[in-house]
Amino acid sequence: MSSERLIYLPLGGAGEIGMNAYVYGYGKPGKERLILVDLGVTFPDMEGSPGVDLILPDITWLAERRDRLEAIFVTHAHEDHVGAVAHYYGRLGAPIHARAFTANIARRKMAELGHPEKAVNIVSPWPEVTQAGPFSVGFVPTSHSIPESSGLVIDTPAGRLVHTGDFKIDTDPVVGEPFDPDLWASLAEGGIKALICDSTNVFSLHPGRSESSVGVPITELVARSKGMFVCTTFASNVARVKTLAEAGVRAGRSVCLMGRAMQRMIEAATETGVLRGFPRTISPEEAGSIPRENLMLIVTGSQGERRAASAQLANGKYNGMTMKDGDTFLFSSKTIPGNERGVIRIMNQFSEMGVDVIEGDDHYHVSGHANQPDLVVMHKLLQPQILIPMHGEHRHLREHVKLAKANRIAGVLAVNGMMVDLSGNKPKVAEYVETGRTYLDGSVQVGALDGVVRDRIRMALNGHVMVNVILDEEDDPLGDPWVETMGLAETGRSRAPLVDVLEEDLAQFMGRAGDKTLADDDKLEEGLRRVVRQSAQTEIGKRPEVTVVISRLTA
Repeated sequence: MSSERLIYLPLGGAGEIGMNAYVYGYGKPGKERLILVDLGVTFPDMEGSPGVDLILPDITWLAERRDRLEAIFVTHAHEDHVGAVAHYYGRLGAPIHARAFTANIARRKMAELGHPEKAVNIVSPWPEVTQAGPFSVGFVPTSHSIPESSGLVIDTPAGRLVHTGDFKIDTDPVVGEPFDPDLWASLAEGGIKALICDSTNVFSLHPGRSESSVGVPITELVARSKGMFVCTTFASNVARVKTLAEAGVRAGRSVCLMGRAMQRMIEAATETGVLRGFPRTISPEEAGSIPRENLMLIVTGSQGERRAASAQLANGKYNGMTMKDGDTFLFSSKTIPGNERGVIRIMNQFSEMGVDVIEGDDHYHVSGHANQPDLVVMHKLLQPQILIPMHGEHRHLREHVKLAKANRIAGVLAVNGMMVDLSGNKPKVAEYVETGRTYLDGSVQVGALDGVVRDRIRMALNGHVMVNVILDEEDDPLGDPWVETMGLAETGRSRAPLVDVLEEDLAQFMGRAGDKTLADDDKLEEGLRRVVRQSAQTEIGKRPEVTVVISRLTA
């Protein structure tokens, strides 16, 4: 029996949608050589992570073993797969491998953070392979909602693994490579130990539709619309952006792209040769001089992002353009769970302007992920010994295991932090690794348990009071305490100003405090904080966060 083992360890993306990071290892237990597949981000919300810019996977376990990390392989250029590569390059330092379009996006991110672009290596598709220690890795073209998406063939001394990445079965994707069932079936000729498979749409029971199927409905919609036509989709869905632009041209409209992310993706797709024949576009400056009925804007912000073009148009103006009564706004996209509130707010703002808002239903949008019947097709093409679902919430992973077992494939439900030993004929849990989230807060990375975001949430919920006290060298108060409040009602139950009530109660506390309390900063701070919270609770029904500043004069 071999003393080496083959392991799979998700650090992100298994039990959630987003923040993908999957570790594979081979070698003696505790000394395995490692590779990482994808290193993405997820996005914050004001309820759970106020003020945070991005959420990244906690890679502490991997960073502590960076000397064993051979390489990072990125399957495609969506933010939840590539977004953390540059942020973590300094901690991991491993070479990064990706196909041309993904490498273009990754290199831009590296440059923005001052890392060498040459750390990102461009690789050709299967059958070309990259050696990384005991691993031989090849990029297998597949279809998804962004160009040059790939699954990975990962050959190891213990057998072949296939990591699908995000995929759908689309033989006519408009932009990018079609799904080739013969190519994928050929991967199984020598047997596949484990298929690590996208689970996003496992609950969708109808076969997935091709990206090409939305072209005619969108063209018809643009042709019959009056006024200015504005539409939004995921900036990374280059095929959809092209379909929208072509529909505008057919309707006799000039097309203008608005939003940096949209322009950046089209530039990257053009530079790398995956996008050809994109219609001529005009600048925002030119758009201002064209009659509204002859103009089409394709804008960013399909998920309700506050700073994107859609939200700014809803708020009044963007790049000199305004929406008016009789215009049309199309969401050619699906709202990601958690973003509904922002999207609905924008829809209502447009409605109040008299704009006709059309949601991205099945006529004008198709998913980039395989539905349940398509997952079954993938299972049958590859016939793996083991199915490990990934890229999904827990309910998705669980349902995918059930689906595999119905097709007589052993399924393993592995969530973030669960290390699975794939060495023998029967997989087993090897150990559990602590995982979590890291917040990018401004320009600083903070741990989810560091208390920064927790304190921010508590201040948002409860408000804040600052108490200032001055004592002389004899520990006697110099005047009464004074307070400053933030995020609290100005008056409460007594109808007196809240500041006056708090200051009066604090002055009474200082008058009653004994010498031991006045001489001890910790005891004094605790007492002042308690008085503020009790008084505020009585006055306004809130127990605010309290900061106490004690100043002592010295001779």
